[in-house]
Amino acid sequence: MDRPSLSQPPLVQAEDRRAINRLLVFFALVYVVEGVGEVEGLIAQPLSFYLKEVHGWTALQVSAFLTIFNFPWVIKPIYGAFSDFVPLFGYRRKPYLLAANIVAAGAFFWVTRLTAPGDLLWALQLTAYAMAISSTVCGAVLVENGQRLGKSGKLVNQQWLWLNVATIFASIGGGELAERLPPTSALHVAAAIVAISPLAVVFGTLVLIPDKKTPIDLPALHATFGSLVTAFRKRELWIVGVFLFLYYFNPGLNTPLYYYMTDDLKFSQGYIGILGSIEAAGWIVGALLYRRLFEDMSSKRLLNLSIALGTMTTAAFVFLAGQTSAAILNFCGGFSAMVATVATATLAADYCPRRAEGFIFAAMMSIINLSTSLSGTFGGFLFDRFFHDSLTLLILLSAALTAFALVLVPFLHLGDKRQGQPVAAATDEA
Repeated sequence: MDRPSLSQPPLVQAEDRRAINRLLVFFALVYVVEGVGEVEGLIAQPLSFYLKEVHGWTALQVSAFLTIFNFPWVIKPIYGAFSDFVPLFGYRRKPYLLAANIVAAGAFFWVTRLTAPGDLLWALQLTAYAMAISSTVCGAVLVENGQRLGKSGKLVNQQWLWLNVATIFASIGGGELAERLPPTSALHVAAAIVAISPLAVVFGTLVLIPDKKTPIDLPALHATFGSLVTAFRKRELWIVGVFLFLYYFNPGLNTPLYYYMTDDLKFSQGYIGILGSIEAAGWIVGALLYRRLFEDMSSKRLLNLSIALGTMTTAAFVFLAGQTSAAILNFCGGFSAMVATVATATLAADYCPRRAEGFIFAAMMSIINLSTSLSGTFGGFLFDRFFHDSLTLLILLSAALTAFALVLVPFLHLGDKRQGQPVAAATDEA
């Protein structure tokens, strides 16, 4: 069994509980910083507002610009491979986390001095690389400890709970900056605030996570690489990858919704920011209810539930007509997105082989990031060029493609596998 049981000695149980508590605090710190510091965080609305108002960009142009910052998240397996196979100063995790967050802070300070979109592209791209590296290494910490302690689902839930606590602040803060300051000033103030946040991860890395000194061991490296090659030959791993891509590939609504709420519904920038915080509140409620409602579900049942919720909440956006309906729809969308994220991220973690956790988990997350990135640009293209600013048609197509994922779940052959149970262990029990 991979999860701690009552048959373990009391000292082992106590040690595991302490390890879990330290990890929970660490992931809270890391994902508060990520929620504030991503390009989709505090700076997101000031940046979109700046490009729209100062440079007159369309929804498609803004979507395409933001899509560029997803590329560092698509190549996450590269960072995972370095973290898994190339220790720095004898450590596989801590040096990468420290370096990435120091670079992120410096790059955001650089943004405070820039105005040209081309210059912003380079600086924000650097922040995206730094955040992606930090997230990748944190994913490796999650998988190796989640599998050891049998708590992958709990750790994933902790990550997204605190990411969305941060998103509440980021959404309200970004909206208020866009509402109260000139577009350029709003962008620069947001960047200055974000630049301070990575210091919290530096602190958490130094004092909270276990990372034993691991010198480069060529025989062990060869064995690990062999197991990685074997894993890539497994049909099940490829099926999961294809499933995750198709699960998330539906026309993105975020930028079209932003333009629709700004130009058609005449929402203020401040209220649009509040809507982002309401969506994050939906994520938080989902995370808080996870233990009571979802933790004991099988992986298959949770996936089916997440698809059903996602389909209903996406389709419900056809009723968007004013501030009240927007608040309700954003809250429900956040709740369903939380369920979907826990279901898919836990599924990905359960398929990761030991000693290559960073690479495989990053590969799975990269598939999700690639699909989400393409979906965002696809949604902006359809909204601008194909549906001629008709949000209803875009919503219905997105809901239909979300529902299609139900057809794909049986191909995973999950049976009654519980969340957090490594696939190898599930196979052994069967």
